[in-house]
Amino acid sequence: METSEDRGADLRLSSITKRFDDFVAVDNLDLTVPAGSFFALLGPSGCGKTTTLRMVAGLERPTSGSISIGGQDVTKTSAYERPVNTVFQSYALFPHMSVFDNVVFGLKRRKVKDAAAQAKAVLELVELSHLGARRPAQLSGGQQQRVALARAIVNHPAVLLLDEPLGALDMKLRRQMQGELKKIQMDVGLTFIHVTHDQEEAMTMADTVAVMNAGRVEQMGAPRDLYDLPKTPFVANFLGKSNLVAGTITEDLGDTVALNAGGNRIMVHKSRTTSTVGSVLVGIRPEKLQILHASDAPAGPNQLRGRVSDVSFTGVSTEYLVDIPGIGALGVFSQNRGQDSAERGDEVVLVWDTAHTFGLAGTEDALSGIEEAAVL
Repeated sequence: METSEDRGADLRLSSITKRFDDFVAVDNLDLTVPAGSFFALLGPSGCGKTTTLRMVAGLERPTSGSISIGGQDVTKTSAYERPVNTVFQSYALFPHMSVFDNVVFGLKRRKVKDAAAQAKAVLELVELSHLGARRPAQLSGGQQQRVALARAIVNHPAVLLLDEPLGALDMKLRRQMQGELKKIQMDVGLTFIHVTHDQEEAMTMADTVAVMNAGRVEQMGAPRDLYDLPKTPFVANFLGKSNLVAGTITEDLGDTVALNAGGNRIMVHKSRTTSTVGSVLVGIRPEKLQILHASDAPAGPNQLRGRVSDVSFTGVSTEYLVDIPGIGALGVFSQNRGQDSAERGDEVVLVWDTAHTFGLAGTEDALSGIEEAAVL
């Protein structure tokens, strides 16, 4: 019979704060991770995500607040007493031991009767049973990562913590491992908490993503929801690229509002804006914009006329910068399908569906999150 341990356990952080002298690394954080879910803590360096992970692991003690796993308070328990295992970026494998011995090590220390059988089963799960006799140095980076994962899973932790586990891999292997890691999590059903600064990695694998900034969670939800409907400029800019334009709401049209942005009329659904009066930052993702030659533009709302200032071919798409009078430069991603393209200096019109517009508080910094995303 499957037990709650097999399925993982709920993780609950209540009013967690961590101070290092005068620096607040984590600020009054409340977080609940459902049992059996793949949860990602995403954010730039210094946002508090790794400190949060270390507090869950028992490697740091919270300044205040409480941590519970499966309904049991573990705030003051030692790391070895917690039903938690961690997979680090460095893998931390024993170089003098074989793959099999690395995986079975913890079970043997605890004198588990069927340790060898359990280790073999987990190596099959991560598709490394044929390499059990090899040493870590004889494996590729991706294989070492799977050994580290197997060594953690075999102990049946209630919560598995992953601290930038794919950070040491090259881009091609990292993308391959994203799919494999998600498949393993679904197969074993454990609660995975994944810390990463890589936006694509978090959105590819996690059921739920918490975007952290300055020790707090800016927004939490399903990856698609965060991307399509960010609630702050930091989230809009950190998760992909956004065009954020300052405007003022001028009309209430029932389900939508109209705003003036540099003399241009833009529409946004009320359900997609955090403010329905006064100043707003209106956002449109670059891939949601359609770039048309001025003579081809249809009649309707959400039209911005401007001139192409830069063109960059990237293979799958072409990226344009378009200067809009009264607004500034906007980015456009256009998929390369063999259609007519715009050239530098062309007069164009940008159009989009109102369903893709989102609105944020006009008092916030439109540049928040751009610098943090750019350095990753």
